[in-house]
Amino acid sequence: MAKIINSNNIADYVGFQAKPTPWHKITQAQINQFADCTLDHQFIHVDEEKAKATPFGSTIAHGFLSLSMLSHFAEDFSVIIDGFYMGLNAGFDKIRFLQPVTVNSRIRAHAKILAIEEKKPGQFRLCTEVTIEIEGCDTPALVAEWVSVQMVK
Repeated sequence: MAKIINSNNIADYVGFQAKPTPWHKITQAQINQFADCTLDHQFIHVDEEKAKATPFGSTIAHGFLSLSMLSHFAEDFSVIIDGFYMGLNAGFDKIRFLQPVTVNSRIRAHAKILAIEEKKPGQFRLCTEVTIEIEGCDTPALVAEWVSVQMVK
């Protein structure tokens, strides 16, 4: 669940680490749907038989599928400034894909607020470090620094 904070206390939340999100299982159906949306049908994602012969032993999720799951996970790890009425995705300062996510793996997000600053009155820029953990794996799927903007009344 997102945490509501007061704009007068934003400095207190730099370094705030949210609880890990619930787990999400990456299914072949989800991978196939993502392949259809992005027109990326590389065999390692969609051909289960061919993918068995790779070092991964199965299909793997697209790196961008794992990255796109941040929108889903943000519902649980976000810090929302009181008076929020609109948010914007401003992109990423850094993204590193470290470990492929094999089909039927479970992933979850860990998030830490790196910076919050008021750019204009009622407009706050947040930078959040997000790590996508793969259940049972020491290496995360990815680490990203996600920039967002929150508009508050």
